[in-house]
This record gives sequence, C-alpha cells and structure tokens, in this order.
Amino acid sequence: MSKKHFGQFKGNPVTYQLTSPAGSVQLETFVPWTLVKRGVKKQVISPLDAPQAYLSEPARERQIRETAKDTALMRALGLAHHWQRLLDEHRVGSVADIAKAEGVDVTHVRRLMRLTILAPQVVERLADSPDAMLKKVIRRPWPNSWSDQLRVLASLA
Repeated sequence: MSKKHFGQFKGNPVTYQLTSPAGSVQLETFVPWTLVKRGVKKQVISPLDAPQAYLSEPARERQIRETAKDTALMRALGLAHHWQRLLDEHRVGSVADIAKAEGVDVTHVRRLMRLTILAPQVVERLADSPDAMLKKVIRRPWPNSWSDQLRVLASLA
C-alpha cells in the first residue's frame, strides 16, 4: 500500500509531500474516522465527540436513501425510457441493435420497452405498492390507452 493511501484504511494521519518552487512543504491532515464493512459496502463512522453539524449529515443521507425508491421496477423503467430515447434520436437502428449492445435477448428488451407506454398514474401506483414484482408487470399485456391501463390496474387490486 502506498504512503498516499495508508490513512484511508487505518484512520491514521495522512502526510503528503507537496513540491513548490520555494521548496518542499510538509502538509499533514488528520481526520478521525473508522472504516466499517457492512456486507459488501464500506461505511465511514465519525467519532462520538464530532461536532453536531457532522452527525446530522449521515441521518440526512439515510433519510434520502430510504425515500428514494430504487427498486428493480424503477431501474427497469429508467432503462426502458433510455432505450426509447436512443431509438427516437436515431442513435440506434432497432431493438435488435440495443439487445446486441447490452448483451441481452431481444425479447427481454422488447418486454422492458413496453414499460414506456404505461400511464404516469399506473407507474406511481406500481412504485407505491411494495409487492409489485417486475416480472408480473413486464409480462402483463398492457393496453395502449391510459384509461384502460387504470381499469386493468384497478382490477388487479
């Protein structure tokens, strides 16, 4: 491990040697922290005696993460709209080109692309329901009319 990265894992002060025209200047920076592994993620824990302004930041980040609905359905919707934009802007020629570039089957791309015709109210309701499984939504034949989609969704509930 290089001297530059030593403090990242140990929580020790990191010293950098800066060169300047007037000579070399020694700069030492110390930030007290502990690196903790939580599953596959790493989390930085600040000390208990840290100023209160620093302790509110992790709570705010946790709240943002909890409110963000990053489910498989939301990721699939984003990917489907991205692919639709590529087709609309003529950056790709066909769905087959997208499938080849992404390394997936053409059928999978077509199923995901059907998510782009969903009404905004349908997407909101699917996002709010915790048991909305992506496979059920993708494989379901959705009508093109938004009012018909709302009726189908009401019959599911």
